[in-house]
Amino acid sequence: MLNKQMFLSVFLMAILLSAPMAGYAADSSTDNAVIATVPITEDVAMEMEDLSANAVAAYDIEGSLFQQITNLEQEKVLMELEKERAQLDLELDRLAAEKIKLHMEIDSLSGRAEQQQQELENAQAKLEAEAQRLEREKEALAAQTEELESRSATTTTTSVTTNNNTESVPVVQFDKKYRLINVIGAGNQLQATIQDLNTGQNKTISVGKVLDGYTVKSISVEDGIVFDNGDNSQTLNISKAD
Repeated sequence: MLNKQMFLSVFLMAILLSAPMAGYAADSSTDNAVIATVPITEDVAMEMEDLSANAVAAYDIEGSLFQQITNLEQEKVLMELEKERAQLDLELDRLAAEKIKLHMEIDSLSGRAEQQQQELENAQAKLEAEAQRLEREKEALAAQTEELESRSATTTTTSVTTNNNTESVPVVQFDKKYRLINVIGAGNQLQATIQDLNTGQNKTISVGKVLDGYTVKSISVEDGIVFDNGDNSQTLNISKAD
């Protein structure tokens, strides 16, 4: 930049020094000055070129206006460069801060992802433990149900046995509950009339009829009525009737 400006300055000065020059003369005989143009000869032109070359060669730019302008231009350029460099530094600092922020966000996301992964694993472990607990409870419930069913079956069997045993024990005493009123008919066609002592109701029965769980096995005037349930046999005879 400096060399270019110096070249332009020297070039302009050379042009100015090499331009044609005019001589001026005054006519003293008149009141008004008369200006006459003095022609420049070839020798004069050559001499002027030499002077211009010598002037250019001997020109010292230190402390000159040209030097001051050049210095100002250089300072202006340096200031612009400093400004641009400062701007670049700011941009670099901003980019560095953004980079740090980005790394922090990446680390934070990575940490949250690991935390969420750990939470999911913990939740899955809890679910598996809960499933195992429910399975154990299901097995225990099934065992309890099986045991209860077994106990129920045993209780039912015992109850049936007890009931059978109870049924084998006579619960009806015909001579205390009924009274034989009469026996009518002949042979296998005999029928007996009995009276319920509790209600006073008369009932007519024949062989093969069932009364209070007992079957009428036989009827006769001599032996009365024979009741039988397979395990026990009772007789309601005439001697017990009024």
